[in-house]
Amino acid sequence: MKEDFILPDIGEGIVECELVEWLAQEGDTIEEDQAIADVQTDKALVQIPAKHAGVLVKHYVKEGEIAKVHAPLFQIEISSDGAATSEVIVETIEAKPSKVTEVTQSIKVEPTSRRQVLATPAVRRIAREQKIDLNDVSGTGPNGRVLKEDMLNIVNDTVPSSNVSGAPLKASSENSMEVIPIKGIRALMAKQMLHSVSTIPHFTFAEEVDITAANEFRKTLNKLNEESEQKLTLMAILVKSLSLALSQYPIVNSQVNEAGDEIHQFADHNIGMAVDSPMGLMVPNIKAVNRLSLAEISQEIKRLTQAGRAGRLSPADLKGGTVTISNIGSIGGTITTPIVNAPEVAIVGIGRIQSLPRFNSAGEVVAREIIQTSWSGDHRVLDGGTIARFSNCWKSYLETPMSMMLTLK
Repeated sequence: MKEDFILPDIGEGIVECELVEWLAQEGDTIEEDQAIADVQTDKALVQIPAKHAGVLVKHYVKEGEIAKVHAPLFQIEISSDGAATSEVIVETIEAKPSKVTEVTQSIKVEPTSRRQVLATPAVRRIAREQKIDLNDVSGTGPNGRVLKEDMLNIVNDTVPSSNVSGAPLKASSENSMEVIPIKGIRALMAKQMLHSVSTIPHFTFAEEVDITAANEFRKTLNKLNEESEQKLTLMAILVKSLSLALSQYPIVNSQVNEAGDEIHQFADHNIGMAVDSPMGLMVPNIKAVNRLSLAEISQEIKRLTQAGRAGRLSPADLKGGTVTISNIGSIGGTITTPIVNAPEVAIVGIGRIQSLPRFNSAGEVVAREIIQTSWSGDHRVLDGGTIARFSNCWKSYLETPMSMMLTLK
């Protein structure tokens, strides 16, 4: 029995996605729940599993093409008892000659083994254009990810020189140009940022924070917990202290509805963190920070960061955020004016840690570890006084981290 797999509703109003890679080929024997394809939505890279065991008969969409929700994605042959069959009836599909052992009205196909290659849609586009099999490329990125540089190195090594005579090159009359489609994560970011700046009256507030004590606090806790492989990060302390401040100023942990006539204030603090992934900027969020320990927050930050850099964040990781932290200091820079991540009402940018001279209580100049915090707020909900008091509360937790012990639950 043949059955078409219909691409289901992935959620978030998504009606189409890019077919990034087929993880199973026509003729492969597949198991129930086996990953068949990677598809790229506007928000995440999603794996599509098989509902039944069987033999994959047909791909309806090619790699790099757009697949539509509620349309057939692939077809499988299921035997009457639900077990996989090695017989694939030939209709309009083309058999792969290197694997065909018998050709009549049916063919026997030996499943091929293919490793799953980590690469961005841009890299896969280069591979398709240059007719390079990504399985033959040794990726130099994290977890063997194939980078754009890897592809360019291969292309440059295979393109012969056109100026072997040594004659001077003539200037080109036209400037070469690469056309980069705005789609996937880049398209979502463009749409989201345009919506935010067009509908939210922004205002900014900046303050420096002395994190010397917070860093010592972190080192002390890690020393007490030396046997654990999970080390406490400064980001975890920033997130937890922000949650404690949100408990005192819950209006900051809110959203404006689409009509713009209601403020929805949330009990849980789902704090987003901007991740610079190979596919663009993504903002997963740590769910219910107000109910997590510092160790649990640190572990979740590690998971989300690794998943983001590998392009493996789930849709659940990306939705439901209530306030966002953008740590530009991990790349560089001190002050930023971030754009509010609608429908949230506040976002903070964290600058890099600087060792700067400051006066102590005795009037002596000492070196302190300083970060700059840059808040952007929705002026329909927040005003300068509210964000300043909220920021001062957060700052007090960071500059006197032991005070957090009084409010931790």
